[in-house]
Amino acid sequence: MTAERGATFKNDRGIPEVRIGVREFRCAGESPPQDHPHVYLDMGASDTILCPYCVTRFRYDPNLGPNEADPPDCVFVETGS
Repeated sequence: MTAERGATFKNDRGIPEVRIGVREFRCAGESPPQDHPHVYLDMGASDTILCPYCVTRFRYDPNLGPNEADPPDCVFVETGS
């Protein structure tokens, strides 16, 4: 999966950890206009990664689908123009 077409996650709540169902994804930080640059993150063989911008720890959870997060409101939905 490539993050360009894959999942993007956010952390509007500012919680320390978000569980997600993929190891490659983009982090948006928060919802616009508070978002940071949407950065590609790849956990590799690890189960966690820390976003260098917002310091959210993302944890891989194999029980979640590729576009799912826990909490669920951490899935970033692109609003289009």
